[in-house]
Amino acid sequence: MGLNSIMIIFLTGATGYIGSAVGSALQKAGHSVIGLARSDEAAGRLHLRAVAVHRGDLASPESVRDAALAADGVIHTGTTNQGELDQAAVRVMLDAIAGLGKPFIYTSGVWVLGDTGGRVADETWPVNPAALVAWRPAAEQLVLQASAQKVRSIVIRPAVVYGRGEGIPAGFVESARTHGAARYVGSGENRWPVIDVDDLADLYVRALEKAPAGTVLLAADGSAHRVKEIAEAASIGAGAGGRTESWPLEEARKTLGAYADALALDQQVSSERARAMLGWKPRASGILEDLRLGSYLS
Repeated sequence: MGLNSIMIIFLTGATGYIGSAVGSALQKAGHSVIGLARSDEAAGRLHLRAVAVHRGDLASPESVRDAALAADGVIHTGTTNQGELDQAAVRVMLDAIAGLGKPFIYTSGVWVLGDTGGRVADETWPVNPAALVAWRPAAEQLVLQASAQKVRSIVIRPAVVYGRGEGIPAGFVESARTHGAARYVGSGENRWPVIDVDDLADLYVRALEKAPAGTVLLAADGSAHRVKEIAEAASIGAGAGGRTESWPLEEARKTLGAYADALALDQQVSSERARAMLGWKPRASGILEDLRLGSYLS
């Protein structure tokens, strides 16, 4: 099957935040989608979106083998957040399509890069993962090494995803509405690279259709807003007048564990590879405008 052909894609995480957007983008591009569903509720949600259903669970890796084999390609946006289980599911799907030249897109994230120390990281940046995602680089390597077994393997590392009123930034909105101030972890002086969920979904489709085997792509819109600024925009949109509140990292760790440290990372990243290779161009107006005036307004 050549690049740009119409494909039937097995999509894990199909009812999730990123997966839902990817599924819609695939359908818009003319592809058919088989979504993984582990419950009747999830299956029902997929049916409403005209997505075919494969019943299974990433926590039972063998349950996804047949769907991976039957499809023309796999996009893996789901996760159990348990390294060994995730790698087992990835391995089963890669083994199923080995030797067939099919595309396999794995969803990682920029947190595998660690703190970039005020510099702009690209795909050549050495991994130094936050503890929360310490298992991801090994999963990435499992995927990339599959290119030697005739799998068109691709790793996408999204920045902090926003849009459609969801994602991590929705937490700022919720705290502003509930407590009168948007609460962020740490000093708020750290920067987050971000990407709109629909721009991200467009990148998945382009990578599916055009990216060569062994490709790693960072997905960010090029902005580098300080977290306090993002929280302030959320507070304005939520009607809290721009009020924000710092949650000291040591205190946040008691509630959030390793997630707190991930939120406190200071990162800047470049997506020039995706732009040059695939002609990708994020089109969203930006996270600050979306928080103040867009999808996060109730």
